[in-house]
Amino acid sequence: MISVRTSREIELIRASCQVVARVREELEHAIVPGVTTQALDRLAEKTIRDCGGVPAFKGYHGFPASICASVNEQAVHGFPNALSELEEGDIVSIDVGVLMSGYYGDSAFTAGVGQIAPELQRLLDTTRGALFDGIERARVPGRVSDISNAVQRRAESEGFSVIREYGGHGVGRALHEDPHVPNHGAPGKGPRLRCGYVLAIEPIVSMGGPDIEVAEDGWTTTTRDRAPVAHFEHTIALTEEGPVILTDLGGATRQDRALSAELDLATAAQVAERPCE
Repeated sequence: MISVRTSREIELIRASCQVVARVREELEHAIVPGVTTQALDRLAEKTIRDCGGVPAFKGYHGFPASICASVNEQAVHGFPNALSELEEGDIVSIDVGVLMSGYYGDSAFTAGVGQIAPELQRLLDTTRGALFDGIERARVPGRVSDISNAVQRRAESEGFSVIREYGGHGVGRALHEDPHVPNHGAPGKGPRLRCGYVLAIEPIVSMGGPDIEVAEDGWTTTTRDRAPVAHFEHTIALTEEGPVILTDLGGATRQDRALSAELDLATAAQVAERPCE
């Protein structure tokens, strides 16, 4: 069952999402050569708790940390650790969730460590673009697969592959709710989109093939061909005026600000008092 959120619920979800956005901003500045992913995890947890939230991932089905930190060919669910330092030219994907006042927020981004290869930058730009293409298609009265198809088309148009085992999802009282939002598929299928839906849209895109394997820890997922992967995610609310990005402080990055402007999200700063009539 897909929950239709009231304006009050969306504001509570937004509050958690704003903490997520602040963590993202802190981490983006902290990702430099020589830093460990454990240090990033500690910074994330401190920021979350200082803002009055709880790390949503820590202890979730036994996950040991506050963020997922996936480096290079790691697609998702990488464990932060103190043993390996990020190196110049790496890319690292950070996924972070926050629980506050009974509601969740969820977002992910991929950043280059120092200077990265042009092809890696193209991977990041394409995946970020796929996210915003998906957001643009998250409009009433479309269907869930309209989002999926937009993500897939952007990724594959650049010669990349989408990781098919994972996708977006509803967000609210639980971290993962209905509906599942695949990153591939034909348009015009799946549940009809309605005002009041809150969705996390999250393209996960490989520079090589789409096949993955999961490590013995049961979490860390890598591409089978060891191709690098990028991962971007925003939590959005569907309103009559269009999709509203909740995990955005007004533009967590310059690239996101530019892409948000292209979408003409007139209500991105504030959810309408009555998102649905």
